[in-house]
This record gives sequence, structure tokens and C-alpha cells, in this order.
Amino acid sequence: MNKIIIITAPSGSGKTTIVRQLLQRHAGSLGFSISACTRQPRPGEVHGKDYYFLSETDFKQKIEADAFIEWEMVYTGKYYGTLRSEVDRIWSEDKAPLVDIDVLGALNIKAQYGEKAISLFIQAPSIEELRRRLSARGTETPETLQERLDKAAYELSFADRFDRIIVNDNLENAIEETMAVISNFLQKDVLV
Repeated sequence: MNKIIIITAPSGSGKTTIVRQLLQRHAGSLGFSISACTRQPRPGEVHGKDYYFLSETDFKQKIEADAFIEWEMVYTGKYYGTLRSEVDRIWSEDKAPLVDIDVLGALNIKAQYGEKAISLFIQAPSIEELRRRLSARGTETPETLQERLDKAAYELSFADRFDRIIVNDNLENAIEETMAVISNFLQKDVLV
């Protein structure tokens, strides 16, 4: 049975930490779905490990060839997407793809795969806590902090469209709850 795990969250909710723990603890049953993008690699990022870095031309050719299960232009000229071949690669390893993706991409995948996919929305306990976490990173200017908080408020408006909302008010509890939800989903039979 080919199933997909979809995880999304506003920036600062702890999604990346939770995803890393899931992949460590469930290495035998989950495979990380590497996204494709048209942006330049950041220092230390590796093609085929962090992202599939594609030119805009290559990305558009893949769109035309229906090579993506979802894609979007996030910023002008900056495309991101989930390759069908990446999901198939993970399924061929008898694992469930774990897709770490933005809110709209997550909803697109869930709409396509229905009961074969579970969609999880990770959120901080409050916008105030989100502000504190983002500020503590020390990487935000007042403007970028406000942009992230505005985007988070927008993304939170979609939370009720996900199969499960995990409130990350305690990281270890959020990891355990997420793992339990995924384990139950992977064990459940789904009619094809």
C-alpha cells in the first residue's frame, strides 16, 4: 500500500526538528521526499540531498511533462515542487514518503491522494510564542519577522483543513504525538 505522510507548519513551529526525529526513529518505514526548486543552493546544501536544484527552464519542462505531483511559484521566478519520481523512488524502497512542504502544497497532495495520505499541521501554541521563537533565532530583522508572522497567520487559517493538528508546546510530546499518529496511519488498511 503506497501511503504518503505530509507535514506542514508555519516557520518557527518546530517542524524541521520533528521531521528529523521522525526520520531517525522510523528510518525503516519513512523516506524523506526531496523537493525540487529553482533557487541557488545555500552554502553546504547538496543537490540530491537537500533539494534537486533545477534551472527555471528544466523546471518548466518538468511541469509540461507532468513530472510533479505538486508545484508552485513561491516567489517570482522561484519554483518549488514535489517530483513524482521522488515519491516513486521512496515507494520502491517499501517506505512511505515523508513530504515536508508548505501549506498550499500540502493541501494539493492531500487532495490528490485522499485516504492514501495523512496531512499533519504543526503549530506553535500561540502567535506570541512563534514571535519569541523566531526572535530567538537571531536571524530576523523587524521587517522579516513581521513578514513571517503575517505568513504564519495566513497559514494558520488553513489548519482546520488538515487531518491532524499537532500543537508543539513541548517538543518531545509533539514528536511522540506525531510518531503515534503516523504509526497508526501506516498500520491502517486503506481501500484503494
